[in-house]
Amino acid sequence: MHHEEYAYGSWGLVITMVVISLFFIVRFIPLRTRLEKRSGGALATFLVALFAEMYGFPLTIYLLGHFFGVKIGLDHISGHLLGDLITWLGLGNGWFIVMALSNALLILGLWMISSGWQLVYEADGKLVTHGLYKHVRHPQYTGIFIITLAFMIQWPTLATLLLWPFVIAMYVRLAKREEQDALEQFPVEYAEYMERTPRFVPRWSTRSERSGGGEPGARSTAQTEEQRS
Repeated sequence: MHHEEYAYGSWGLVITMVVISLFFIVRFIPLRTRLEKRSGGALATFLVALFAEMYGFPLTIYLLGHFFGVKIGLDHISGHLLGDLITWLGLGNGWFIVMALSNALLILGLWMISSGWQLVYEADGKLVTHGLYKHVRHPQYTGIFIITLAFMIQWPTLATLLLWPFVIAMYVRLAKREEQDALEQFPVEYAEYMERTPRFVPRWSTRSERSGGGEPGARSTAQTEEQRS
């Protein structure tokens, strides 16, 4: 499972992945308000820490070896620590399981972020009442949670393990702030929308839609304008 090849020190690749990630954040995630910028900064920090260890320097692997005597190879496959654990437990090909699951989650998360942005952009200042917003009030932030979870499965590190709860907390706080703004502009409509539509995790049952009436999925004009940049 572990080889002698040293697969790190590729700082050019680290920079490339960070630049691509920053482009995606700026392109599809609102960064107009102070809280939005802070939340985006937390996400960017998470990604920098992730790629720095994924391709630059395997700090977590060295710390596990030094303090706990865990011998982990310095090839890239061995860096998938959860995969190593799954294989060691005899539960199957850990690398394949981890890569299949994490890549599926990455695709889902990216789709949710880009699709949510597209719906808001095409609304042209109007309320979004269809698509992903029928199922969750903040599909883009749900996408961020899914993407960061996927990376935690694919390449867990001590730094990202510490940063991940902070990223989640920042976007939960941002979502609550946006809901307050929406309630000020649409006190009745948005209050009803909040009652029938969950914040981040969709309800798989359609019972609430049948009993609640109407089509869920609303977003304030101010939030819409913030994302059309």
